[in-house]
Amino acid sequence: MDTGQENHYHPQPIVTSMPDNTSSFIKSVRQSISDGTFHRLTLSSRSDKTSDCVKVIIKPISTKQGTMLSFVNRYATKDITKNYATPEGLAMVQDLLSQFLDACLFSTTEDLSLRRYGKKSRLSSKAPTFSGAPSLTPDRIKKRIVPTENNVYLKELGVLTDDFNVKAKMHDKYRQICKFIEIFDSIVRKWSTSKQIRAIDMGAGKGYLTFAMYEYLEQRNKGNSRVVGIENRGELVDDCNRIASMVGFEKLSFERGTIEDADIADSNVLIALHACDTATDDAIYRGIQSNMDLIICAPCCHKQLRSQMNAKGDLAGILQHGILLERQAEILTDGIRALLLQAFGYRTRVFEFIFPSHTAKNIMIVGERMKPSSDRQSVLQTIKEIKDLYGIEQHYLEKLLNV
Repeated sequence: MDTGQENHYHPQPIVTSMPDNTSSFIKSVRQSISDGTFHRLTLSSRSDKTSDCVKVIIKPISTKQGTMLSFVNRYATKDITKNYATPEGLAMVQDLLSQFLDACLFSTTEDLSLRRYGKKSRLSSKAPTFSGAPSLTPDRIKKRIVPTENNVYLKELGVLTDDFNVKAKMHDKYRQICKFIEIFDSIVRKWSTSKQIRAIDMGAGKGYLTFAMYEYLEQRNKGNSRVVGIENRGELVDDCNRIASMVGFEKLSFERGTIEDADIADSNVLIALHACDTATDDAIYRGIQSNMDLIICAPCCHKQLRSQMNAKGDLAGILQHGILLERQAEILTDGIRALLLQAFGYRTRVFEFIFPSHTAKNIMIVGERMKPSSDRQSVLQTIKEIKDLYGIEQHYLEKLLNV
């Protein structure tokens, strides 16, 4: 449809010096706001990775003062929204463009993307996502996946203050809790709510994630779930059971024990976050042997393979540096874990759990049980070739699984 406005659509990306592309991008933003075709502007991939604000979303809204630009600053645990008059908002956009690597303008004439890398930038356009007139109604406030309001267990665990605000030193922990539940939700939402989930958390510690997982399952499955936290420190077990009783979590309990001796016969979901070194392998092994429907691990420490690594040839030249040897050992340890899960019939994913700035223990391995693997020998052969390349004799999980 001919809108009578200049069409900024470019079939091929334009790569040029940064000021030229940024100026063109700002001009398009101004034009779309002026002619009423502006739907939204998103800024993501913050150049300063230590910043808590991970994304900014800018939309037009109708207020008593007239049409304004609404800036939603997205954090891991909350959204902060502020409204600005258009001239002031455009000035802020220009400043924010220097703080984010990716910007995308959505209008009814095009989707225009600006990507910065080094001293260059890339400007590209494609057909518009939105065709109708932009909505000027303010968005509802984003609901926290782990609510803090009147959350007694998080207060008792030391995450929240007495008035239910996140403590200054506990923001990273709260983000980690929210991220875990977000990941957990993305998996179990595919399951029927009538399916009974019997989860066991190996090495539950202070119970931060255990409590949040139980609360999530209670809301989703309406009492059709049970969660047990296994922890070897008796004082933590007693305190977590006290809190569970206080808040009325009837099917959440904590037991003293270890990964090796815990009773998991009646469980179908196994969680083991930050189990040190080969304790992660013990947890995966027990999950596989018990035919768990779901195994979630966030490994910690990777010592077992590093001492074995004895690469030859050109690879030895790279691994002579301690930091590179250490990182390669981590990759190999978790990579072989994922392959062994695959060999035993699990669909496996390995991804970043949470930003490294929040915790260095940020890799997560998720295994979802599928049909028995028909290519086990092929996967095991791949593992053998990897071990031969790096001079590795045996991964501890292989020993446990007797392969």
